[in-house]
Amino acid sequence: MARKSSATKRRTPVNRFNPVSPAALRKRLHALGLNVRWSWEPAVQNLFARLDARWADAVQRNPVALTIDTPDHRLAELGADPSFLKQLAAAEKDLDKYLASEKRAWFAQAATAKQKKMRVAYFCAEFAIHESFPMYSGGLGVLAGDHLKSASDLGVPLVAVGLLYRHGYYRQVIEDDGSTTPTYPPYDFDRLPITDTKKTVRLTIGKAKVTAKLWKVQVGRVPLILLDTDHKANGIAARRITHYLYGGDSEMRIKQEILLGVGGKLALDKLDLTPTVYHLNEGHAAFASVQRTAEMVADGWTLDEAIQECRTSTVFTTHTPVPAGHDRFAPRLAAKYLAPVLGKSGIELEDVQALGREVEGDLKAPFCMTALALRTAGACNGVAELHGKVSREMWAGLFGTTPRKTPIGFVTNGVHSPTWTAPEARHILGRRLALPHPHTPGAYDDPWAKAGKVQPEELWALRNTLRAKLVRFARQELERQALRDGSPARLAAAQTALDEHTLTIGFARRFATYKRAALLLKNPARLDAILSDADCPVQFVFAGKAHPADKPGQGLLQQIVQASRSKRFEGKIVVLENYDMHIGRMMTCGSDVWLNNPLRPNEASGTSGMKPPLHGGVNCSILDGWWPEGYNRRNGFVVGGEQFKSRARQDKYDAESLYDVLEYEILPRFYQRGRDGLPKKWLKVATESLRSIPGVFNTHRMVGEYVENYYLPQHEA
Repeated sequence: MARKSSATKRRTPVNRFNPVSPAALRKRLHALGLNVRWSWEPAVQNLFARLDARWADAVQRNPVALTIDTPDHRLAELGADPSFLKQLAAAEKDLDKYLASEKRAWFAQAATAKQKKMRVAYFCAEFAIHESFPMYSGGLGVLAGDHLKSASDLGVPLVAVGLLYRHGYYRQVIEDDGSTTPTYPPYDFDRLPITDTKKTVRLTIGKAKVTAKLWKVQVGRVPLILLDTDHKANGIAARRITHYLYGGDSEMRIKQEILLGVGGKLALDKLDLTPTVYHLNEGHAAFASVQRTAEMVADGWTLDEAIQECRTSTVFTTHTPVPAGHDRFAPRLAAKYLAPVLGKSGIELEDVQALGREVEGDLKAPFCMTALALRTAGACNGVAELHGKVSREMWAGLFGTTPRKTPIGFVTNGVHSPTWTAPEARHILGRRLALPHPHTPGAYDDPWAKAGKVQPEELWALRNTLRAKLVRFARQELERQALRDGSPARLAAAQTALDEHTLTIGFARRFATYKRAALLLKNPARLDAILSDADCPVQFVFAGKAHPADKPGQGLLQQIVQASRSKRFEGKIVVLENYDMHIGRMMTCGSDVWLNNPLRPNEASGTSGMKPPLHGGVNCSILDGWWPEGYNRRNGFVVGGEQFKSRARQDKYDAESLYDVLEYEILPRFYQRGRDGLPKKWLKVATESLRSIPGVFNTHRMVGEYVENYYLPQHEA
């Protein structure tokens, strides 16, 4: 037999790699970016970061806009890079597997055949999915966005309904004197992760016929339907309805709420989505119940039958004990907008107006959206145990019962851990705590219960890394602001602001007056003494927005800004401009202590404090909102305790308590180091915070409770 030549035996391997054209690559990236699961999936974020090295700043970290703006020559480079294409294929495959694994998700595994027919429609005026999609103002929107993400992860059959705002919520510009100037940039919907369904609904709002376009955001497995009136089919007045989130006067507000409730119900019908349960997240959406009732009466039901049917399939969540947080409209204004909704149903206008009165028989009383929601929902809840109690006391008169018998329960809010956990913390937690599979987590998984497996030196290294990251970020933000304002002095101060080794306390939230953002400044001399201690220094990072019409809230922000620029506090107190989800993530992961000092019991929940524990941060808070449930005497610190009728006396007492906690509890623990350089007493508190809080105060548990205690009972009713 003839021997084969060496040339025959050593064949050169054929290169089977085929480059992808820029057009084809752009199409694939755009399709991947349209499902906003990337907002909580680091692997996809890392993929898009390769398009632009400035990912953190590139078009507000929006993959859709980034894909549009990436030039062909860059896409040609990536299309010829096997490692990038492998990463892209892996991301596409992972998304496909995530969507396909819905039948193995928590809900499908736990539900009976009848229960699997449940479909929830979740109505809310705002949704915070990602900072590049600014359709939110604060905690309500963040909670709603996290609710959708957990519903997606758990496989809960849910569709969400909201409004698509052309200008969103305002962007905050802090002027040289600390005052706020709101700006409203227009948003190009073609550059957002949304798709046009090519369908519309038509409804009467007041005297106007209004056409609303229907857009869809795919949040993992959950569709979010958004209504938009800003298009050429409408006149100028109608187009303005969806220009601004919470903008305009009472009449604009009621127009938006008619669009959300009535238009939202019509949108579900148009898209052939038939819910078995309606969840009204705040009173803004309560007109959905009026529309449903009118449709049933028009079909031959009696009014009482229709209201009862509506109640058996409606869940209502109230989010605030503050009176200003409950929308109220003058009776004449309510009549103007309710009459067209009732149409030819045969329902008397007076019968519906009576549903919105807080005091029965008071014809001059304003029409209250919360009262309407409470009377037309069969299951009602607050958002923390204390808030449930306060809500029962607030609304007992509406039900004609004692507070104890008032039918308002509670589901304590949570946060979507994958969205809010920093990559550095994910690395440690994933290695030490065995986090659940991202495709099929359970509603009550608690890997954080084993936080003791995280070694003290690991946790301390994580804290140092994240604190330094926050300091660098804060300096960049302050430098950007100083350059915009043309202030050389502030630019120099920005470059040396804060210190990466100093105990860092964060405060970021909506600047409503009851949250008392400036309580820290109550006694400037004592605060100065605490901040000036060379052996135990401390520094504060603030961020937040007040409603553009809330002048007292803006005044609190101005007071803090002016203090931060004084010689006494410069570099030790800083204020970051234009608080959004990105700033929120940076602050909650980088702060050693999260400060919360509302006027009890006005804080319904306050979810921002649930995020620092994911990173070994600890809370220092008034016992309000969720903190009475979370605090176990070992995992954080409590401010205040006594209650006074006088606001001035309460503020003084709570401020002195805050200084005492800082000076005698927090700082000594943080700066007392062992021979190995570790603050063991501090790390003990931090470990207990990590162990006790994330496993309970997350939206997987929260959505699980809604499903079991609210959605399924209403579905089966």
